Amino acid sequence: MKNILFVFTLALFTSFKPIPKEPTENKINWMTIEEAVALQKKEPRKIMMDVYTNWCGPCKMLDKNTFQNPDVVDYMNNNYYAVKFNAEGNDTVDFQDKTFTNPNYDPAKSNRRNSPHEFARFLKVKAYPTMVFFDEEANYITPISGYLKPQQLELYLKMFKADAHKDMDTQEKFNAYYKAFKPKFKE
Repeated sequence: MKNILFVFTLALFTSFKPIPKEPTENKINWMTIEEAVALQKKEPRKIMMDVYTNWCGPCKMLDKNTFQNPDVVDYMNNNYYAVKFNAEGNDTVDFQDKTFTNPNYDPAKSNRRNSPHEFARFLKVKAYPTMVFFDEEANYITPISGYLKPQQLELYLKMFKADAHKDMDTQEKFNAYYKAFKPKFKE
């Protein structure tokens, strides 16, 4: 009788498999600049472009710590078109009726320092990571260089989204905005 009870109990516990959890991992909907500009024609939004390189440590930290943050992911996906661009990569970029390439790209250096892409130079990117912001018509607003934590990025995301930058023609006005800003993103 004990053997029957043991077999029944064992069968009962091994026949039920836990229900796999749905992936809850939200990710930013990254795209190319060409895709973002095309989407702007249907639904105008600003563009935030992450300009990175494969060898850049702070770029990897930005991907891991900031661009994985649920508040950043939600805000980006709901308010911006997010573009990822390798500033030393070999992609061809078509933007504002111009074609940009990286004619000195060396495939042997794909994960090390490589030649800067023409598009990165066009955007005036001088350091990595740099986040470049564009308005709803793909006009250049400004680059923001360096690693930013979620709440630091929140300030810029919300400032550009609300067009508050248009009223900031002095450092004092930006400082006042910065001082008054109350972040809501969790770190």
